[in-house]
Amino acid sequence: MNNQETMEKMKQLKLHGMRQSFQNMLDTGSIHDLENDEMIAHLIEAEYDARYNKRIHTLIGKANFRMIAHLEEVKYDSSRNISKKQILKLCDLNWLLKGENIIISGATGTGKSFLCCAIGLKTCMMGYKVSYFSANKFFGQLKYEKSCGNYYKSVGRLSKTDLIILDDFGLDILDKDSRLILFEILEDRNEKKSMIITSQIPIENWYDIIGDKTIADAVCDRIISNSHQINLGGDTMRKIKIDKS
Repeated sequence: MNNQETMEKMKQLKLHGMRQSFQNMLDTGSIHDLENDEMIAHLIEAEYDARYNKRIHTLIGKANFRMIAHLEEVKYDSSRNISKKQILKLCDLNWLLKGENIIISGATGTGKSFLCCAIGLKTCMMGYKVSYFSANKFFGQLKYEKSCGNYYKSVGRLSKTDLIILDDFGLDILDKDSRLILFEILEDRNEKKSMIITSQIPIENWYDIIGDKTIADAVCDRIISNSHQINLGGDTMRKIKIDKS
């Protein structure tokens, strides 16, 4: 079998990384410098890398992040009430493996959405499934799914997601359906799967946002008791960007 036939069979078997690597070896002549075992190892590594990168790309696409943000770009200073040590500790994802949550609070523009998306991207890069939602759209979509009879199917998909991000929680007071949806999601994920929730509303005021005292107690117990909390401070990041420009 000649090289062209080998390339064609790789294509048919969808060994795209291996095929590209083999083509590069032929183009550069490096194929003649490798022993058989070295060439096989090189081809397998190329295929592994190609499939890994494709999976990560797919995970990031399905996460539907509001923005592509990187933890390396997080700004640290005393006024922001956030330390590099704190973020590095979250990077090991032990909190995710334990089914713990992250609560990010702070005023408008302090970088809550950026930080939750950056942590979410890091989680995808480690091979986990993430889903990002604006909180209001999240509840609206699930209420719509409930009216269509697709609610439990949607909840079933969410249960397979390693990390759910709810951004801007508390902009509106929850109605009965929304608070029940939140309780059911949390009950299903409690100590098994993680959530990140960002909010302008201080945690102690969440009871007023959730509404019903009994459900609020149950919801807050499941979120807060098992969470890492970051309370961002300082000037809005939007103002800082304008000043620097």
